[in-house]
Amino acid sequence: MAVSHNPLAPEHLPFFITAPGQTDVLFHFVAWFVLLSIVGLGVIFFTIHSLPERMAHRTKKVQLDIVAVLCLIALFTNEHIFWIAALLLAFIDLPDFLTPVMRIATAVEKISGERTPSAPGAEAEESSPAEAERPPGETGTPAQTEAPRKIKKGASHA
Repeated sequence: MAVSHNPLAPEHLPFFITAPGQTDVLFHFVAWFVLLSIVGLGVIFFTIHSLPERMAHRTKKVQLDIVAVLCLIALFTNEHIFWIAALLLAFIDLPDFLTPVMRIATAVEKISGERTPSAPGAEAEESSPAEAERPPGETGTPAQTEAPRKIKKGASHA
């Protein structure tokens, strides 16, 4: 059976109009494009959304847990202020207040002449059997002869 054209239809049809029984290529192309766009935008959204947490983790910040919680709250509540707060916390280095305070406490104990077993420097300053076995030409305390420890940035202990 021959297909006859409608007399009102133009002679040349656009490319996106398919004949009956054939596959609609434009529909498949648009469907795949929309699906990949949605997945791509989701990946970009979650990548940007986890940016403060990744930044804090990369620099080993003390406040990593706070930044992670703020990112999760921002994700589930869709409140942007939590994400901004997490981003600001990821950029800020919180100072280490504990080390100077412990050094002051140790210095005050040393000045007063009191030694407490919980003081961090009290054990190192007492003479040990290792000092008695040291050769006469070697000087310095055991803490000076050991290799220096690496202090991690943001660590609350020295």
